[in-house]
Amino acid sequence: MRLALRLALASLLAFLVLRCTGSRAQAPTPPQSKQGTADLGMQQGLRAGPGMNAASVGDYSYHSGSQPHRMRVLAWGDVRNGYQHDAVSHAMATIERLGYETGLWDTFIRTDSQLITKGKVLASDGTPSLYAKNLNDFDAIFFFGVREIDLTPQQKADLLSFVHDDGKGFVVAHSGATAFFSWPEFGQMVGGRFDEHPWGIVPSQVIVEDPKFPGMQSLPHTFPHVDEYYQIKGFNRADTHVILRLDVTQLNLNAPLVHHHDADWPLAWAKTYGKGRVYYNALGHDPSDWDDRAIQAMYFEAIRWALRLTDADITPHPFTAAKPE
Repeated sequence: MRLALRLALASLLAFLVLRCTGSRAQAPTPPQSKQGTADLGMQQGLRAGPGMNAASVGDYSYHSGSQPHRMRVLAWGDVRNGYQHDAVSHAMATIERLGYETGLWDTFIRTDSQLITKGKVLASDGTPSLYAKNLNDFDAIFFFGVREIDLTPQQKADLLSFVHDDGKGFVVAHSGATAFFSWPEFGQMVGGRFDEHPWGIVPSQVIVEDPKFPGMQSLPHTFPHVDEYYQIKGFNRADTHVILRLDVTQLNLNAPLVHHHDADWPLAWAKTYGKGRVYYNALGHDPSDWDDRAIQAMYFEAIRWALRLTDADITPHPFTAAKPE
């Protein structure tokens, strides 16, 4: 009886094994997942995506310079001596994504100021940093730092030279206008300084002064937006091309922190600094701003302009209260 039971169980087990094996053999092969590295176009260690970017880790051709690379943008967000807007991380990640997905530039995200130099970049022990970059390796900077950032006099000179003498680009977002109050030349390069946000975060209308500037073509002459609108000081229309300004007609110009009471409140502008191109935009306080396609288009096209991938007429024009036609 026991032998018969064992034989029956063995036969059942063999049947189940054959059936399961047969099912696996006959099942259709699922399509390869599109997630993860499958999206990166990795082929034998090289990323063969747009622009033949070879910036994959461990790719010797990238570090030796034997493969052409895309343009490079340094996303610089040093907030160690001030405060970090909640938007800073998401903004820099968005700039990285826009460059990567379009194939126009590679972004190097740094929350320190180590690479703001044209000299050697050293590790904390004083030895040369492996695969280190410095300003000579970048074509533009996207800046979202704040307040007094620790730069040596030589670093400051190198940063100004990067734009003024080398003709590189400098794109400043929102609170970047609060940086380096003790450094006059920085304010001259950017074109204006933060001078409080009198109303906090409020809804208002934004006026497009130059609808032809890259990134503005799809916008209406005025559009509603919620932001922490900045008041700007040290600004001169005679050498700066205003792109956006705040419509203050519905705002209280007698609020305690309002320091000038006319209607000329620039929000975004473009200018040259020596040979280089400088762009500032006060919009972008909230992380959700950087998911707004219109805001993304503004900064994407600003970086393209700063990289000289596109062009625009930035002849300064006088203020007029009339809305553009």
